[in-house]
Amino acid sequence: MNNTREIKFESPSFYQRLRGMLGVDFYRLFHTPLYYIFLAIAAIIPAMILGMTTVEGGAPLYSNTWNIVAADTPLYVFNEIGEYANMNMVFIFGGIMVSIFIGHDYGSGYVKQLFTSHPKKQDYMLSKTITCAFSMACMCVTYLIGGVTAGLFTGADMTVNVGSLIIAILGKMVMSLGWASLYTFLNVIFRKYFGISIASSFFFGTGILIIGAAAVIGNSSSALLNIFLYGSSVNACLSSNIFTLIICVLVSVGWTLVYNLLGTLVLSKSDVY
Repeated sequence: MNNTREIKFESPSFYQRLRGMLGVDFYRLFHTPLYYIFLAIAAIIPAMILGMTTVEGGAPLYSNTWNIVAADTPLYVFNEIGEYANMNMVFIFGGIMVSIFIGHDYGSGYVKQLFTSHPKKQDYMLSKTITCAFSMACMCVTYLIGGVTAGLFTGADMTVNVGSLIIAILGKMVMSLGWASLYTFLNVIFRKYFGISIASSFFFGTGILIIGAAAVIGNSSSALLNIFLYGSSVNACLSSNIFTLIICVLVSVGWTLVYNLLGTLVLSKSDVY
């Protein structure tokens, strides 16, 4: 009589794989001093803008505290630099942080070890996107705290439409997911060229594409392009409504799907080490 048992090994589900990888990525994030440095930078930036920046004649650049969070109206063209000095700057510094965070994966040999035991490339893209989106959303929070604190100290006007302000903040935080997916994709492309990956993240984070497009085709025509080229981040302003938030959600999810698919394709078709 044969008493041997047949042992079956089930492959881990997508949820189990992603949960395991997220656990590792969040552990690394929370134990990386760089993460806390960038949180501090995000808090200091609005304080410097509101407390130190002036226009000609010595007057403050902003008289209203909430302009360091978002512009009064959606921005499609370049009027003056001050209009862009708001929470969107988080995405510039957030992109640099993503480049360093992912660059360490390749520099330390972590990726080689990871893909030997965990070959699912889409899991890597999604885990990095979620982790980096969380870090940028946290930077948005510290930016807001720094801005409000600076506004109280400088005595700047605090008048605002509270509903529009909340939607603007939520819209920018939601866009963290889309921006994180873009930066993850860029860093997968330039994984062997750390300097170029940082430069590309900075370039796209500044919104130069939409500013250049608006300069060529005009303000009204560039409104639609803004949704695709700058992720609708500049649509989240102090005159936002619920439709603005819906656009930000749709664009952010759309970016995430597209850039994760493209990043997975790049990793699958090339040497990942």
